Amino acid sequence: MSTLKGLVSALLLVVTTLFWSVPLILLTLLKLITPTRPLRLIVLRGLNGVALNWIGCNLWWMRHWLKPRLEATLPEGLSPEQRWLVISNHRSWTDIFMLLMVLHRRIPMPRFFLKQQLIWIPIVGLAWWALEFPFMRRYRREQIERNPQLAEVDRKATERLCERAREMPLAIFNFVEGTRFTPLKRDAQNSPFRHLLRPKAGGVAQVLSLLGAQLDGILDVTLHYANPDPTFWGFLCGREGPITLEARRLEVPGWMLDSRYHDDPHYKERFHSWLNALWQEKDQALASR
Repeated sequence: MSTLKGLVSALLLVVTTLFWSVPLILLTLLKLITPTRPLRLIVLRGLNGVALNWIGCNLWWMRHWLKPRLEATLPEGLSPEQRWLVISNHRSWTDIFMLLMVLHRRIPMPRFFLKQQLIWIPIVGLAWWALEFPFMRRYRREQIERNPQLAEVDRKATERLCERAREMPLAIFNFVEGTRFTPLKRDAQNSPFRHLLRPKAGGVAQVLSLLGAQLDGILDVTLHYANPDPTFWGFLCGREGPITLEARRLEVPGWMLDSRYHDDPHYKERFHSWLNALWQEKDQALASR
């Protein structure tokens, strides 16, 4: 029975995607032939509207069909006219929908850091590209050591995202661990945390350095699943156990605005200490569940 529910859920995802792909493709074509950035921004706002409605449709049927047992705690004063950096631990593709379920239309249209390979997903990849999501190549350390210029590729993508955030309100979402948590990954990287992988500081530090003064704050999100091995398929089948989402608002410390992460070793060390302390608090919160 749960497998049938999962198949129906997958079909609903496909149908919703196909429906909203029509205005998405039309506006994408219009954006391609629009000659100036101010005019493209008008089209981009239209694309944002399509994406918000697309997300809203998916969240509607998920709430009524899957009925996720989600308990959420949010700070007051959120607005879609603000700019936010949202950081979170990462357990499953379900995380994205849980974040959207509690933050949709409470904050601006989200932008996620995505792996470059995801651009090839039919329709969805086109949507991410048209909406100017940052695609990250995530070169291995050995590749960067052989060719240091590769390190600039992802930094340039982050810079472009921050430029977009100056043009209109955005919410920049970052799963700081870079990949989904599993005990095997934790052990492989010798993580000092029980329930988390090591946080990757570079992308967060760059966003805060470039955009910190314009941000309304940082939303620090902690996701906890009662199921020790959550999967997106299990969620679509309605088998996922209770999920807790706690978000708290953090101010951007003034010292983060004074330097650049990649150029100042003292700043880099201080930023790592700040992020690791944040992750230690998150790990303790997860351990107390």
